[in-house]
Amino acid sequence: MLDRHPPIVVVLNQISVPTARQIMTTLPGAQLYGLTGRTTDVDVSFTDFGDTVRQLYRQGVPIIGLCATGILIRTLAPILTDSKTEPPVVAVAADGSVVVPLLGGITGVNDLAERIAAVLAIKPAITTTGKLQFNTVLPAPPPGYRLANPEHVKTFIADLIAGVSVSIDGDAPWLTASDIPFCADGKRQIIVTTQAISGSSDRLVYHPTSLALSIEEPSQLTIPEWIEVIRDRLATANLALAAVDCLVLPKTPAGAAIAALGTSLNLPIRWVESPEWSQNLTVIPLPNPNSLLLTPYSLNILSATAPIDPNSIGQPQGKLTIVGTGPGSAEWMSPQVRETILAATDLVGYHTYLDLVKDLSAGKQCHGSDNRVELDRSRLALDLAASGKNVVVVSSGDPGIYAMAAAVLEVLDKEAKPEWQTIDLQIAPGISAMQAAAAAVGAPLGHDFCAISLSDILKPWEVVAARIAAAAEADFAIAFYNPISRHRSWQLAAAKEILMKSRSSTTPVILARNLGRSGQEVKVITLGEFAPELADMRTVILIGSSQTRLIPRADGGSWVYTPRSYQ
Repeated sequence: MLDRHPPIVVVLNQISVPTARQIMTTLPGAQLYGLTGRTTDVDVSFTDFGDTVRQLYRQGVPIIGLCATGILIRTLAPILTDSKTEPPVVAVAADGSVVVPLLGGITGVNDLAERIAAVLAIKPAITTTGKLQFNTVLPAPPPGYRLANPEHVKTFIADLIAGVSVSIDGDAPWLTASDIPFCADGKRQIIVTTQAISGSSDRLVYHPTSLALSIEEPSQLTIPEWIEVIRDRLATANLALAAVDCLVLPKTPAGAAIAALGTSLNLPIRWVESPEWSQNLTVIPLPNPNSLLLTPYSLNILSATAPIDPNSIGQPQGKLTIVGTGPGSAEWMSPQVRETILAATDLVGYHTYLDLVKDLSAGKQCHGSDNRVELDRSRLALDLAASGKNVVVVSSGDPGIYAMAAAVLEVLDKEAKPEWQTIDLQIAPGISAMQAAAAAVGAPLGHDFCAISLSDILKPWEVVAARIAAAAEADFAIAFYNPISRHRSWQLAAAKEILMKSRSSTTPVILARNLGRSGQEVKVITLGEFAPELADMRTVILIGSSQTRLIPRADGGSWVYTPRSYQ
């Protein structure tokens, strides 16, 4: 869990901050969250402890709370579900005198507690019986080993605690170094093997990840066919898929064409360019190598004498995710986007947008640039990802609405570098500015609507004008993006002139500026009252249809909505 998400250290008062900073010296990438008004010198400030901790827990982020254990327990109790996937949760006394692992016994909480306790020069309050008695946690093997039958581990541990003897067959230094009293003819058995062996309540099976799958000459097989071939080859050799550490593919267009195999088999991909990459591994010979339409050398199963370090093989598959952070407020950022940013190695974006996520950027390379170099930014992001980085392109709003998703795909389409095909490309949506503007006043987009950018930098004004006229005549509600700038001062007045040919001067208009940021302003006026100087580049403008209505509010303002039915 720690390799996926750096921990978050949460403090409620200033006296806890020095202890928190001391703990963070042993946790690379950790961030310090502090309660607003009670703490200073923190990485991220929050106002609601419960909502913050529950959100982090749902995202799978390890949590270290410098507070009473009861506070964490009561906060998380309503959302506790699967102990096999929950993140580690540790409570630490404000003065660092006590460390208590609370949740995540299978996901490394005891190891995390021991690391914290070591830097505080104390002993952790570990209560896990297996850990106390045997100095190891059988349900949570270290990296390089996988437990094949976790459903039997509780009964197995109970028997060991009761004094039932146990033997070990296979090489696992973490087990032989534990305090488990192994004997030659135990009634219970621990087997460490790459073989496809079934476990039981009498037998735990651990698979060392000492195998690799290599496809050297990708054929025209489909992904389902490749999966069938791989499973058949593993079955022929009686080898477990859980013992496979990675899938090795040539960094060629043919290799890129079957990269989805990694996702289908839940295996990380390593790209290689040199045929000598496997010199320290042994090819496992298989019978009938020419079966299943494959040459003897298309698919190899390779074996090492110990768990494979994937970093020793080629290059990891790079990942590029284009995210939308919402209009500005951290509350509008989705858990998916937050998790994606936390996991990234590199952040790419317009300087202003990178500033919006600076609280999440600790330990990452930030590549900021000007707002009008979207294609250069896209090339940089693609090249970084092709080199094996986990890259996030940061957009505000939604990345697919007048933002970076289209820019990246445009570069990918027009320039088509072969190495870009090896990237795992994803897009994480965000709340768009027009959605946020609409929500601030009600539901002006409650019926058919469209969005039009008034920028004529990438398309001629004649096209923009024609679309405004068509949308106005069709009686769409309209969201105007990019309404005005220093270099484009006349287009907004021209847009109003076009609208007035089809819309009443009493048509509601919403001006939403700096949504979710300091200085947010939302005004409801009429089309007749609207003047270009009321907007700037940070303003989203919503124009109602002929059906859009106002409802007076008690505070003197108005709710705005467009009925779902058309009269």
